[in-house]
Amino acid sequence: MNKPTDPREHRGGGSGVPRAGSVTHSPAAAALRAAGGTRGSHSAGAGDATPAAPVLAVVSDLFFVARIRETGRLVGVPVEFARTPEQVEASLGRSPRFVLVDLTAGYDYERLFGALAGAGTPVLGFTTHALARQTQPWHSRCARVVTKEILTQELPRLLKEGVTA
Repeated sequence: MNKPTDPREHRGGGSGVPRAGSVTHSPAAAALRAAGGTRGSHSAGAGDATPAAPVLAVVSDLFFVARIRETGRLVGVPVEFARTPEQVEASLGRSPRFVLVDLTAGYDYERLFGALAGAGTPVLGFTTHALARQTQPWHSRCARVVTKEILTQELPRLLKEGVTA
């Protein structure tokens, strides 16, 4: 019997890169599978040439920026990021489906929510359990508020279905 000389072959072989059609085990892929999405799926109809309206994310935490960007790519939902009130106002002109706001980032929330209220775009705020009392004044200005843990678990579905998901 021939024994493999490459230790990777003992674990299934190959270059370590998943083959086409293989299952990916990343957290984003697992969340995507749980939400029933697939690569290339999107919320616009199959015959639509126009891409789906973007989600506007007002997030500065690089971990969440990366997670939101990758999940949006996986579910086929465009995501725009804004950090300043000027960027938010410019993005609102593109009629986002909803706005995702990090309530723990220390933004000028009075100015931010003032601009968002004028646009009439639903807002999904997220916070932490530890900062829930501190962020409480902004909860009423959001259509929904979730913890970062819930956001991470439900992100694919939230991006595809919106604030009411």
